[in-house]
Amino acid sequence: MPVTVQAPAARRRLAAPLRALVAWVLRREGRRAGEIGVRLADDAELRDLNRRWRGIDRATDVISFGYEEGAPDPAPPGTPARRPVTGDLVVSLDRVREQAKRFRVSDGAELARLVIHGVLHLAGHDHARAGERRRMRAREEAALRAARALVRRLEGATPRTAGARRRAARAPRRVPV
Repeated sequence: MPVTVQAPAARRRLAAPLRALVAWVLRREGRRAGEIGVRLADDAELRDLNRRWRGIDRATDVISFGYEEGAPDPAPPGTPARRPVTGDLVVSLDRVREQAKRFRVSDGAELARLVIHGVLHLAGHDHARAGERRRMRAREEAALRAARALVRRLEGATPRTAGARRRAARAPRRVPV
């Protein structure tokens, strides 16, 4: 299978909806999945990866490693890329929980947002400059809105406390800054 998911035992039910979400986002971008790994980890692992690969000594919510960056694409100029997207995404479940609480969304909705963000990076989008940031954020939000059925599958597979269910039910949708 081109998309694999590594998750703690309590989160194994997330594997199928996450695979579907990754493939869906790539299709939306006119790309297809090569070998993509999604790992659900904790802040300590993300901090270590961020320090080793980006030189930033703090945890982050999602980190993407694209394995085809800079490789020539066999598609003729002006046509959609034909090369499959390959890489790894690592998502901090600690950040998912904290950010879901802060933005008053479900853990599943926040996990979906972070996976979409990471997949957009793998597909070649970036947010280093203001214009890129606006374009990427718009694509992220559009994908999140369009993927409501997949987000609901993640929400159904994400264990939540009664307090988290009440917050998600009454919370307005998150508007990123």
